[in-house]
Amino acid sequence: MVRLTPQNAEFVIVSFEGPDEYSRAGGLAVRVRDLAEALAGQGFRTHLFFIGDPTLPGIEERGNLVLHRWGQWISEYHPAGVYDGEWEKMQDLAASLPLYLNQEIVYPASTHHKVTVLMGEDWQTVDTLVQTSHLLAQHSLLPHVIPVWTANNIFGFDGINWPSLVEAATLMTVSRYMKHEMWRWGIDPLVVPNGIASSSLVTVEVASSRRLRTAFGREIALFKIGRFSPDKRWIMALDAVAILKRMGTPARILIRGDRSAYGQEVLAHARAAGLRVENLADRYHDVADLAAAMEERPEADVLNLVSFLPDSLLPIIYAGVDGVLANSGHEPFGLVGLEVMGAGGVAFVGSTGEEYAEPDRNAVVLDTDDPREIVVQLKRLQGEPEEAEKLRRRARKTAQAYVWPEVLKELFTKMEYVALARGVEPPADTVGREQGPRR
Repeated sequence: MVRLTPQNAEFVIVSFEGPDEYSRAGGLAVRVRDLAEALAGQGFRTHLFFIGDPTLPGIEERGNLVLHRWGQWISEYHPAGVYDGEWEKMQDLAASLPLYLNQEIVYPASTHHKVTVLMGEDWQTVDTLVQTSHLLAQHSLLPHVIPVWTANNIFGFDGINWPSLVEAATLMTVSRYMKHEMWRWGIDPLVVPNGIASSSLVTVEVASSRRLRTAFGREIALFKIGRFSPDKRWIMALDAVAILKRMGTPARILIRGDRSAYGQEVLAHARAAGLRVENLADRYHDVADLAAAMEERPEADVLNLVSFLPDSLLPIIYAGVDGVLANSGHEPFGLVGLEVMGAGGVAFVGSTGEEYAEPDRNAVVLDTDDPREIVVQLKRLQGEPEEAEKLRRRARKTAQAYVWPEVLKELFTKMEYVALARGVEPPADTVGREQGPRR
């Protein structure tokens, strides 16, 4: 069996979300961005197709990485982001991308005696993978493709034609928890965990984290980021802050959600629980800007970031607060928790897909949806600063094992298994070969 190398394989990732601000809604954007960059960094020609910003170039080359912003003509009419006009974008992706992949990616790669590893992400790409498989079969190109589809969540599962998808691609997911969830649909996927970018292993400057911590101006400082969804247990997080306030322990939480309607419900609940909520509407490019904005609102218990938050600020926030509440009730993997650990932060996670988390060793693992459990854990860490510091050190060590260069070792092994199972044989070399299959 031949191993995958940059000389005999190219990668194609198809995803709704991507690296543009327009295209980012959650963890999927981070996953595909960092995965694509890691593959390119190891020398693989890597194509990332996503629903991109309509104002940016349709194709952008960054060394071995090629960004393909698909459906821009539709996105022009849907300025609210990647999922604005979702159904129309899905239909366009399935109708137009398969032919492009066949003619512009897979066939040229095959003429250079390379296989194409085709990776679809989540339910919006199912029809695209199925249609691509049909087209590749018509042109005798299936022996040159290693097709996989990854479930990063269970969204849209009820509408998937599973037999067609299983025929078109081998199924994968990001945790054993998700594997067990998928058994309910009669599916048994391979498991390859998510990774984090090597740049997520950050040693935050003490001055920066202290500046931010000081800006909270309270006994306990918290942060929560993610989609406004009931699964993310926003109510639990804010109720914990309200309980602390009633106990006489001043606490403050900085939050960053999305534009969904549920966010207004969450904020209304916070106000009803006796918390003062104020928005941070400007763009904050550095710690000084963000800290100043927080200090201008000393009475606010909940500071709601409603503008784009630069990636560069996240590690400083993670390291600077007393806890990051990634306390989801259903979390397929828990990318935020792992990124928090990479920055030396204290991650409060749930008990689902966060299989990297070890209770009281590298993270706080919550067993319930009761906000009092968060309160007890915060008060414990507050009274045991040395234990909290040990937690941060162990968290960083754990995160080191999940950087993409390490995770790619497992990914390549699973891809080579898929190739063997589907009868795809990556060439051992490319010397002296000139002819590929006919289109």
